[in-house]
Amino acid sequence: MAPATHDALPVLDRSGDIPLHAQVATLLRGVIRTNKLAAGAVLPSEAALCERFGVARSVVRQALAALAAEGLIQRETGRPATVAAPQEHRRLVQRSTGLYEQFAQSGVALQTRVLAFARAEPPADVAAFFGTNKLLMLERLRHVADAPLAYVRTWLPADAVPGLRADDLADASLHGVLTRRFGLRPGAGRNQIRAVAADATLAELLDTQTGTPLLMLQGQGMDQHDRPLEWFTTWHRAEQLVFDVDVSMGHESVHPRLQDAPAATSETSAVAAPDADADPLARAEALVAELSAELARLRRAS
Repeated sequence: MAPATHDALPVLDRSGDIPLHAQVATLLRGVIRTNKLAAGAVLPSEAALCERFGVARSVVRQALAALAAEGLIQRETGRPATVAAPQEHRRLVQRSTGLYEQFAQSGVALQTRVLAFARAEPPADVAAFFGTNKLLMLERLRHVADAPLAYVRTWLPADAVPGLRADDLADASLHGVLTRRFGLRPGAGRNQIRAVAADATLAELLDTQTGTPLLMLQGQGMDQHDRPLEWFTTWHRAEQLVFDVDVSMGHESVHPRLQDAPAATSETSAVAAPDADADPLARAEALVAELSAELARLRRAS
């Protein structure tokens, strides 16, 4: 495979405000993602990159080391770097802990940008869950190594979080802030997973194409006192995330349901108490099959 070319790359800013190695890493990262280079694509050699950017080999090596640490490229001594296979991020759907905590536990740094946080008029089903219209809507975009992974819209009861600001939630765990500031800990809840197609807004936010399959996780959570705490909807880039389901007879189990079929308890419930007469492993396998079939249908449609 011929090395990727970089003739269209802009020149570096040598004013000293941004280190040269950071600029080189940013430009190479952009080429890999914009050109959608396949796993195994060969980058130019260190010598070629030095010539292209007019920098020392130490600068190029720092830039490549940063990309390797992000999992974007692979390096071997004496060989040009190659594009790495996309990394799969994983989360457990039946845990009350959020994406931030789960990624932190696995050693993945999750970046969070707050897009909006203000009082808003909730949909009827959200207002019914909380029993009030006095709600705050929080919108966040979550990244891993500067690549968008998920867009999250969360509703919170305004009276329960007085003084909470958007700045408190940048690059932070919502659940951690709620616990430290307000003594509110996530308790029981119900989650639902669906495969959906990205509309224009979601496609722009997640840096993908309109119609691309996304995995949507929607849930309603209670606090430790069994009071409504949050209603959230998270749209994930499907090629970057795997949902894991731990199945045992003593814990939650997943009840798969076709998109148009009524739920056993409510339209938004997909995690329920175990059924002694059903095989939990079969339920989990059915859920995986359902999601795979829906993703395949959306890919054909797009």
